[in-house]
Amino acid sequence: MKQHNILHSQFADIAGINSGTLSRILQGNKPISMSQLVAITAAMGLPEDYFFDDYLEECFSIVSIRRIRPFIMRCAELNRLDCIQKTVNRLLDDLSYIAVLFEIAEELYEENKYAAARILYICVSESEKMQHSERLAMCQYRLFLIDLGENLQSNLRAATQFELYLNRLDEAVQIEALQQLMHVYGTVHEWAKVDALAEEMHRLATIQYELQSRSERPTDEQTRTKRPLYYYILYAYLGRAKASEECRDYERALQFVSLYSSGGTWIREKDEEAIQIITQFSEWAVANTYLYRLMSGDVDVLNEYADYIASYENEIFIAVSRMVQAANTYDLNIDRILERFKEYIPLQSDITELVDYEVRILKESYIQFLSDLAVYRLNTSKDANTAIHLILQSLKLSLTMNSETNIITCLTLFEKYRDFADLEAREEFKKLSSEVHQSNAKKDVILLGSL
Repeated sequence: MKQHNILHSQFADIAGINSGTLSRILQGNKPISMSQLVAITAAMGLPEDYFFDDYLEECFSIVSIRRIRPFIMRCAELNRLDCIQKTVNRLLDDLSYIAVLFEIAEELYEENKYAAARILYICVSESEKMQHSERLAMCQYRLFLIDLGENLQSNLRAATQFELYLNRLDEAVQIEALQQLMHVYGTVHEWAKVDALAEEMHRLATIQYELQSRSERPTDEQTRTKRPLYYYILYAYLGRAKASEECRDYERALQFVSLYSSGGTWIREKDEEAIQIITQFSEWAVANTYLYRLMSGDVDVLNEYADYIASYENEIFIAVSRMVQAANTYDLNIDRILERFKEYIPLQSDITELVDYEVRILKESYIQFLSDLAVYRLNTSKDANTAIHLILQSLKLSLTMNSETNIITCLTLFEKYRDFADLEAREEFKKLSSEVHQSNAKKDVILLGSL
């Protein structure tokens, strides 16, 4: 006000603050609320977080969650994670604030402000690490979800760490957590683990579904999963079928197919959502029946399978990738099918732009598809140079996602078909192999450090 020769009343008008309130703030007789700080800072023409470090001290002159909560939320909006960390550290000098910090973390999580929420979850976890509370388990679950990314081995470590807390969660949350764990272990090809997790999810979901049917409470008062409980029962069957498929036990896989295809016979709900879910699983059952028959050696179903999946655009890529595997196993020619569905095979750019857990599964499948397609082209004498570059493309993506299974596959395939590679391909392979060795060296250092 002195610098710009502005009267007290004028500044109050510019800031949109009552003149008397502004006077008490300037005299130090009234704490500044977050909304008042924002208004004053804007009236001064300064960046919104200009006074945040000073306001942090203001918040702790007389500790008030009514001021601290909006401060943390605004820091999250502006990505001032440093201020959040300092605030939380000071609050935890008094452990009575753990509960409210957890509530704020949950608010941030629901608003997708994961980096800010992560700070709070870690601090709450460390403060309760000697406890066996559900709140500690919930923090670990949130951290597990937040830490999931493209690096498959990092995801595996996050899953392994979280599993220690799984049984402390509410049953409804456990069911959803089991599904997330199935996805992580599936991407690293731990199929026995996927089968065990799916079995446990089926057990819990079935118990909860039966309890729900006998409960006198309205459904909306019950602890609910994000999706209906019967969905998780069906999904457990689907997961166990997938695990059986990957272990090449197609007879067992078909047994589970029959279970998730018959949801309409036992699901009590008859609303639109139930009909949609039952229909979805029934469609998957038909497609997977064709698939398991094909992978079992019944190659006569190949064209029927192709005709069926043609009506389901979202399923075409995965189906085609399985057909390529069958072609390599049974020496089939599927050129016409590849040509028919070429528009549904995603490009690398399409895959790498996607992020959520379902897309992580798709990315891993795409990496495997590239190497399988390379083998198919080499087996059928179709442009060996293109096939070699498919292997290199698969290896490059495998390194990006740290997919150890696919890295080994690509390294083995290139060495097997090295004679087909030109000088440029050999140089690129040499470079990628060096990255693999460097990555393994880093893992050895980390392992030694942990020991």
